[in-house]
Amino acid sequence: MNAQTAGSRLRQLMARKEKVLSVLHPPSAALARIMDQTSCEAGFVGTGSVVGSYTGLADVGSLSMPECVQVAGWIAQSVRFPVIMDGDTGHGGIMAVRRMVRECIRAGLAGVRIDDQPLEGKRRTQTAGIEVVPVEQAVARYRAAVEMRDELDPSFVIMAQCYARDATNSSLDDTILRLRAYREAAGVDWVQLESPHSLEEIRQCRASVDGHFSFMKGKLPRYLSAQEHLELGTNLAWYPGFTHHVIWAALGDFMKAFNEKGMAAWDEFEQARRDDPYIIPGPGRNGEGAEKQAELEARYQAIDLSAFRR
Repeated sequence: MNAQTAGSRLRQLMARKEKVLSVLHPPSAALARIMDQTSCEAGFVGTGSVVGSYTGLADVGSLSMPECVQVAGWIAQSVRFPVIMDGDTGHGGIMAVRRMVRECIRAGLAGVRIDDQPLEGKRRTQTAGIEVVPVEQAVARYRAAVEMRDELDPSFVIMAQCYARDATNSSLDDTILRLRAYREAAGVDWVQLESPHSLEEIRQCRASVDGHFSFMKGKLPRYLSAQEHLELGTNLAWYPGFTHHVIWAALGDFMKAFNEKGMAAWDEFEQARRDDPYIIPGPGRNGEGAEKQAELEARYQAIDLSAFRR
């Protein structure tokens, strides 16, 4: 991001008071470039939906830290908007958490979201059987991330994902306690409530936490609008999965048509889009495509080597 770090850009967006920052999933580097050209402001590389789409593995703690950083880094290095990585449980103890933060910063990421589930028994969001580690262990996990951040790049954003509301070993009161502890005792930059059950619960959690706060859809009947987020006291909206559903639906529709009609399906698609062109993503910021290749080839081939010939 030129002279400005990815974390600095994310913090600027987080600091806006009257405009909501919508965080979306960039499903791949190529698709992220389309999002970049259509004014996406921030992305989140989820372990399951994004990294899992490359590996085919479920979001149950089976994906490794290097795999997640590799995919997230490819995406972050392809676009101008800041990208946050899903850090799961930190992929180990406090030393593993420190290493993860270091690798994220090296990869050009803007931040990392770390959850408070146990390393063993990690479950996907909104599935049964979720537990949380003792609050002291969670605070140590987040503190390790914060101190590594401070050593390398203070602009990098540490985000705490709290799973306590639906955890089998927790409660709403414990959730509120944890959100405060993660923010005040651990010093994270941003706390997120994973599963609100009502607007009133969001209000209670928001009132208990100073600083940056967001919530997922959880048990709410629908996603809330940007204006509703502002009315609840937050300018951060978590909408990661939308992009996947749109892509799945479009591809599924085309495959059904192709299986039924063959090439006629493609002809119909081209005709329907004839006056409505769509973005075809080229190489990203660091992609150095065919034009760059031709420029370099011409320069290198023009080097005068006559002095070396006898």
